[in-house]
Amino acid sequence: MQVLTEIRHGDALVDEAQVCDVAAFAMECLELPFEAELSVTFVDNDEMADLNFQYRGIEGPTDVLSFECDNLDDGFPDVGESDEGTGDVYSLGDVIIAPDVAARQADEYGNTFEQELSLLLVHGILHLDGYDHVDDEDAVVMERMQADILARLSEARASACASGGRAHD
Repeated sequence: MQVLTEIRHGDALVDEAQVCDVAAFAMECLELPFEAELSVTFVDNDEMADLNFQYRGIEGPTDVLSFECDNLDDGFPDVGESDEGTGDVYSLGDVIIAPDVAARQADEYGNTFEQELSLLLVHGILHLDGYDHVDDEDAVVMERMQADILARLSEARASACASGGRAHD
């Protein structure tokens, strides 16, 4: 699995290595193939507001947007026998996050910035994996999956801290 990051805004707030770790962890939890590739971009409020209006018709910046690349309905590429798979890349899509909105929401909800960022990143990846919250039933499923991944991440981090290592390599 590969996570590509671009920090156009928020470089003082965003820990790129942590973003890659959280994204890879979520992708593993979702059992996405080794060939899956994800792009994560951090933008300012103006760019996020433009994207939000252009693609959703909603004015103002939002916290996270997801844009699917390869169509999930087409299925993932066939994975070979080894852990490395076939070598064909499956572009899962793009997750766009507004760090300033994330920081405001962290304060509002009593989270750390890192917790809020992890939540938004997992939320965006779930959308790319086909989860949605348009209706109440789907929202419950997505929220449950999101909470499960974040709990597993928290456990992995606690375990890594206890052993003096990283939560995810």
